Formats: sequence, C-alpha cells, structure tokens
Amino acid sequence: MQITRKDYIARINRVIDFIDGNLDQELTLEKLASVANFSPYHFHRIFSAMVGETLFQFIQRSRLQKACKKLIESPSMTVTEIAYSCGFSSPSAFARAFKEFYGCSASEYREAKNVSKSNLSESNSNLCILNSNKRKAILEDSFYFSSAFNNNFQNTIWSLKMKNSEIQTNVEVKELPEMHFAYVRNIGPYKNNPKLFETLFGKIFAWAGPRGLFQVPETKMLAVYHDDPSMTDESKLRISVGITVAPETKVEGEIGKMIIPSGKYALAHFEIDSNQYEEAWNLVYGGWLPESGYETDDRPCFEMYLNDPKAHPQNKHILNICVPVKPME
Repeated sequence: MQITRKDYIARINRVIDFIDGNLDQELTLEKLASVANFSPYHFHRIFSAMVGETLFQFIQRSRLQKACKKLIESPSMTVTEIAYSCGFSSPSAFARAFKEFYGCSASEYREAKNVSKSNLSESNSNLCILNSNKRKAILEDSFYFSSAFNNNFQNTIWSLKMKNSEIQTNVEVKELPEMHFAYVRNIGPYKNNPKLFETLFGKIFAWAGPRGLFQVPETKMLAVYHDDPSMTDESKLRISVGITVAPETKVEGEIGKMIIPSGKYALAHFEIDSNQYEEAWNLVYGGWLPESGYETDDRPCFEMYLNDPKAHPQNKHILNICVPVKPME
C-alpha cells in the first residue's frame, strides 16, 4: 500500500498526542518512533521536516510551556514540583532550560511584575513577558461579577459582564464525561482567521458526513487548543478542530482521534462576534478564575460550538469555553 502525505500527518499527530499526554515520562527516540511506526533512524529527520523543529526541541518546548502554565495557574505547586511534573530530571536541569529559553528564572516568571523586557533575552521576550497591564485591567476594573446558586442549590452559577463592551457570560462548573474526538489539526496562526476554521471543519464534514457520524444532538463540535498563545510563538500554535465520535470509530490519513479526559470543567457560555474570542477567553481566565476558588487542571481546554453563525440573525457565535479545573488547594 502506498503511503501518502496524509498518512505521514496521521503518524506525526499520533506522536504529538503521545508526547502531550506523557510529558512527565521519559520520552526516548525509540519509543516515539514506535508510536509513529517509523524506524528510529528515519523518524527524527521526518519529524523535523514536518514539524519545523527537532524532536528534542519540540519536547523541551512543550515541557517548558506546560511549566509556564503551571507557574501561573497552579500557585499551590512549588517550582520543584512543577519541574518534576513536567518531566525534567532535576530542579537544576529545569532551571537551566528555563533560563536559557525564556531569559528569566521560573521564580521571576511567576512574579511577572518583577520582570521587565530589558533583562530578557530578545529572542524569547515575547514569550516570557505576561501582558500584565491587560491582566491588571481585567482583574481590577473591567468587569461586573456576581454569583448565585442554581435551582437545586448544588452548583454555583457565576455571572460576569465586561464594563467596556457587551460581552457577558454565565459560568458553571460541571462534570463532563470522557469524549472521543475525531479531528483535523493545524499548526500555525489562527487568531481572527475564520476562514481557517471553515476549512478545517469542511474537511471534517467531508469525512464524517458520508459515514453517518452526525448524530445531533449527541455529536459535539469542538476546537481543542494545545498551546497557550501568550507563551507559544504563533508559527507553532496547535489547534485540533473536529467532532465527538463513538469510541469504535476508525480514522485514517489526515483525520486523527484523541480522548478528551473526563472531569470537572468550567463551562462559560458566550454569544459573541467572530472578533471577540480573545476578550471572551480573557474574561474567563482573568475575571472568573481568580474569583472562583478553582485552579486549572492538567487537561486540554476547548471551545464547544452550539450554533451555525451564518444561520444567526446577527451572525453571532454561540459557544461554551470549557476550561478543566480542580478546587484550589
């Protein structure tokens, strides 16, 4: 059987998914080559050519980005605990790698207010500097916040509204089941690019439609975000767009399949314009999360789409932003 480019994409996607799920483990060339079903001799060159960085660079960057996320969003964890949880062999190895890549220490990153652009390496300053002014504005004076119990007094529903726009949301923490997710993946910029999403969903629809995989309302349309855009260069941002499917569903070629783990998720409901996604995410992370008593958990966040914007009178996008959470310790 002739191996096509789509087959190569599928194999590389399997490896990326495996790396994402096992960053705290030892990831050897031999192990990852076996996941891709390539020989170790050729795999490293294939991976570099298709992804744009070496296997070591990709693993190291993924571990560092995961560590950055934990530094900001898991204040109960020490730097040493974060280092080990992200797969570094020792705190000193983590410290060297972090300083080399970001130009500042992990502690300085966590205390971002003490870090300035002047003492960061120029090549990575865009990754290390948090947009502290934006965070401060969101936290201090840009939204209205209230909370109330729902009708059965079991869960809290939070309501937030931006003061300087019409964006508002209701947030509820719910237990979601495990979901099997068939996807098409893109690596590169996606901000304010609705055409990209149309193209990716078009590929999924072309694959799923003839197979009878749309079982509304059971089928859910999702976009899974693998990287934090505040920490990752635009050219390396990964997004997976697709639908939920039955566990036994077979995929091939450019269509991959992954499992979205079960657990507690904050579901923030929005009705927004196509250019308001960033504001919506900022409202969840900068507005709701610090006031909620929760912190983010180590699972992917995603958007769950609830309508076709073209069928809406005002072309509004109705969706839930889903963020994995756990009670803050």
